[in-house]
Amino acid sequence: MKITRGYKTELDPTVKQHMLLCQCTGTARFAYNYGLARKQEVYKESGKFISAIDLQKELTARKHTDLPWLKGVSKWLVQNALRDLDQAYDNFFRRVRERKAGKKHQSLGLPKFKSKSQGRGSFRLDKPIHVFDDRIQLPKLGTLHLKERNYLPTSGVKVLSATVSERAGKWFVSVLVEEEVRQPIEASGQPIGVDLGISSLAVCSDGRPPIKNPKALRTNLKRLKRYQRHLSRCKKGSKNREKARHQVARLHARIANIREDALHKATSSLVHAPLPPSERISLKTHLASLLPLPKTKAEQKKTKKQIKKRFHQTTAANAPLRPQVIVLEDLHVSTPA
Repeated sequence: MKITRGYKTELDPTVKQHMLLCQCTGTARFAYNYGLARKQEVYKESGKFISAIDLQKELTARKHTDLPWLKGVSKWLVQNALRDLDQAYDNFFRRVRERKAGKKHQSLGLPKFKSKSQGRGSFRLDKPIHVFDDRIQLPKLGTLHLKERNYLPTSGVKVLSATVSERAGKWFVSVLVEEEVRQPIEASGQPIGVDLGISSLAVCSDGRPPIKNPKALRTNLKRLKRYQRHLSRCKKGSKNREKARHQVARLHARIANIREDALHKATSSLVHAPLPPSERISLKTHLASLLPLPKTKAEQKKTKKQIKKRFHQTTAANAPLRPQVIVLEDLHVSTPA
């Protein structure tokens, strides 16, 4: 069957490419804010909303007059930013209808203007996009190197779009592809109950060891306090304050990454078949014998990833070992970081 899947990895841009990426995020933010301002203006005058197509025509006309810098970036930046604005309004009106029907929402979420102070943001590109083992080619940006090799799929998939985003000074690309996968085999193992913990992340009912809690915030709290003090003492508007702000942002991103990594590993351990160490080694050896012998270091890394992917695939043999139902308690547990 065909599925749509996203692959996200970190970019390794040059100084010139970094400037181009900043220009692209600024253009996408400008197009979004321009479209929001025009929608509000037209609605006040006529009581109707202007569509993304009409806004695109306005910006295309201004590209040849007072906005010539729009020619230096891909047209997909402006189009996708305006489409996202239309989608934001559609989501707003959908929540309004759901609230009238009785469904509760904390906030209706009326679209707001984007600010550079909240982050550089992101932009989405459509075709043509070409993916290689260690690099990716994007329209108007050229070839950008990747920090991780052989992660993005290069064959057997249809590339739909690529979203470039910035977080704590690092650039990431998320490639959306359409690929063919096998029909998954339903698990038939015993159900598992998961009890959320405080000292440990979770305790399972099948007798496995408790899932450890990394306590990312507590581990980095002392350093975070020091960075925050340094930031508060810097003069507003100075370059040192900007450097301190990036330092705090990088540490917050590290804490978030540790938490995400722990959650991904925890969920993977729940859905995969639990095997003793001896069986795991024998199964990996068997899978390695089915693949061609690697000759270079790059082929060795690629082979290891293929073995790991096949090791976790659902098969009829491990279906009775995987739980068919996972029950989680619905509690808001306040854990000590």
